[in-house]
Amino acid sequence: MTELRTERLLLRSWQEADQAPWAALNADPEVREFFPEVLTAEQSRASAHAFQADLDARGWGWWALEVRETGTFIGMAGLDPVEDDVAFTGVEAGWRLARSAWGRGYATEAARAVLRYGFETLALPEILAITTATNLRSQAVMRRVGMMYDASLDFDDPAVPDGPLRRNVVYRVAA
Repeated sequence: MTELRTERLLLRSWQEADQAPWAALNADPEVREFFPEVLTAEQSRASAHAFQADLDARGWGWWALEVRETGTFIGMAGLDPVEDDVAFTGVEAGWRLARSAWGRGYATEAARAVLRYGFETLALPEILAITTATNLRSQAVMRRVGMMYDASLDFDDPAVPDGPLRRNVVYRVAA
């Protein structure tokens, strides 16, 4: 299984010890501000198992994110095929970090690592990033890593009820 290393971060397989902090992260309303709901511990556990199954099958996906110096689990970052229910295809980059890890540049550092992996190892011609129109912090990370906003790909997420979280924006970067 592929691991990615940056100066400060390790993107790695999911471990049993990640389950409690992953559940806490997904139960935090601030972390989940741009999602329709917080997750239960069971939903978080199921997502981590699905992420690991994808890593085992493909060698890439949503990696657990750890601070190398301390070994502290801080969230996830990675690459995943775009969902089937949108009008375009491709591979998207993404990240979700515990609130305690915000404001330290970890999301940008992890995003750069997954973009490099996607282009250099997977030879992807392009990588996308998708978020709600209201998630300005993630959009700032997208811009910092060289992605450009593409208004022609904006869409309403059919899985999200009407409201401020339904509209999604798409950023993209070519190899």
